[in-house]
Amino acid sequence: MTINDKTGLVLEGGGMRGVFTSGVLDAFMVHQLYFPYAVAVSAGACNGMSYFSRQLRRARISNIDFLARYHYVGLRHLLTQGCIFDRKLLYDAFPNELIPFDFDTYFQHSANFEMVTTNCLTGRAMYLTEDHDRQRALDIVMASSSLPYVSKMVTVDGIPMLDGGIVDSIPLRRAQERGYENNVLILTRNRGYRKKGRDHKIPHLIYKNYPRLRVALSRRIEVYNEQLAYVEQLEDAGQVVCIRPERPLEVDRIEKDTNKLESLYEEGYALGDKFCKEMKPLPNPPQGRALKN
Repeated sequence: MTINDKTGLVLEGGGMRGVFTSGVLDAFMVHQLYFPYAVAVSAGACNGMSYFSRQLRRARISNIDFLARYHYVGLRHLLTQGCIFDRKLLYDAFPNELIPFDFDTYFQHSANFEMVTTNCLTGRAMYLTEDHDRQRALDIVMASSSLPYVSKMVTVDGIPMLDGGIVDSIPLRRAQERGYENNVLILTRNRGYRKKGRDHKIPHLIYKNYPRLRVALSRRIEVYNEQLAYVEQLEDAGQVVCIRPERPLEVDRIEKDTNKLESLYEEGYALGDKFCKEMKPLPNPPQGRALKN
């Protein structure tokens, strides 16, 4: 595949498995490979923001170095903030103080970057962009990454929202709807993976004021496995290219072992580097900025 102005980039979520994606995107930035459009969900949205702000290594520092330093995943945050991740640290201290986010550069490119959230009222996906309002951009990515059951809803534009992966874990069809028929997908599971088990009806007492959200939650396995099959079908037909881990993962969605995370990041970087060396990049792309931890 030749990367051109008709090629889209699709970023899957996966919680801490997203360090794989951050490795791939860092390799893209080293090779100055930037896509004209991207759509991302959950952890993919977090990594995508650093990619569109052209901040090399920022996502890696946030996901690995700062995890070891600040321990921002745990039940104590669920008890104190209503989220298993430390939201105050991740969406305030990180972007504004500890590892400043380059909003100015991000807003130069973010009109072509969509982040997926789940509208809790309708149970449907929303694809949101922001190109000037700092707080709204942070609210969108926080909503996209707010896992059901272990995160409070996030209100954006007056609408309660949760993780976009509830309804659209791999937003390939969204990219196609936008006119990007040739797409590169960064996935966080090995080829052939399927979510095991079966869907169950969500009890009425859970999200009792959000019946359409309960319906969406009761179909997650079916929808996700259908998306995986669709991706593999197009991959076999040569219509998409997938960059994904080559082996079954040992990294959990809320993984705390930084050695495992480092290994997964390095795998992502190696595969991203290989992809860039084999593909023809866009001409004269803007250069990214490296960060130091």
